[in-house]
Amino acid sequence: MKTKQQKSPFNIVLADDDNDDCLFFKEALKGFGMPAHLTVVQDGEELMRLLTDETVQLPNLLFLDLNMPRKNGYECLSEIKLNKKLKHLPVIIYSTSFHKKFADILYEAGANYYISKPSEFSKLKKAVQKMISFIAGDNFQHPVREKFLLTEEKKNSRSFLWFQDFFITPGAKETN
Repeated sequence: MKTKQQKSPFNIVLADDDNDDCLFFKEALKGFGMPAHLTVVQDGEELMRLLTDETVQLPNLLFLDLNMPRKNGYECLSEIKLNKKLKHLPVIIYSTSFHKKFADILYEAGANYYISKPSEFSKLKKAVQKMISFIAGDNFQHPVREKFLLTEEKKNSRSFLWFQDFFITPGAKETN
């Protein structure tokens, strides 16, 4: 049900290739009390086509998984922050992977927040709804580094090891 203040649904894009994680994310949006339209893309190339399609309205918020096929989340984040049309799009890293060193790199690359997919549904729901509330309230800013991580599941740090080579590859571009 829309209130007088809400003119249209909140537009969210979730870039994630894991069907179970997408289902949990959709469930986290239910019962939030704010109408939301969710678009799900399965890989980085599909995401970038969507975001650069001139006929598609940009989302209010992007939740971006790192471990995706065809183009990973870091590559997408880099492209987004280099694109004049997209660089102000709020990007929340939403991944099962976590390693402090790479979270710092993502922070420097322009990601707004980092949610390490929590194992508890209640924590996921709280983190997702917090981000939507920030954006909807127009008080969304790049946080100080200490507040960049919204959830931290240390058990996931090993799954990030495959990704480290991408960050230390000489061809990897750094954005300001």
